[in-house]
Amino acid sequence: MGIFDWKHWLIILIVVVLVFGTKRLKTLGSDIGEAIKGFRKAVNTEEGENRPAEPQTGTSAGDTLNKTQTIEGQAQKVDTPVRKD
Repeated sequence: MGIFDWKHWLIILIVVVLVFGTKRLKTLGSDIGEAIKGFRKAVNTEEGENRPAEPQTGTSAGDTLNKTQTIEGQAQKVDTPVRKD
């Protein structure tokens, strides 16, 4: 039996209903739902404004990933370090 057993939650729910009443809890629930919807809408519109414009080219992202790229330059020999054990 844990500290928050289902019986404890039932007692807490009954006390909350007695204190606030069902009508006030219903309006509180709808107010919280509207606040969450407004927050999600604000986050989505803000992301759309901050997103940089994607370049409209004829190649897709898959084409650029499959291209082979070469780096021009000359490799230099590196001396191997001597281990001191």
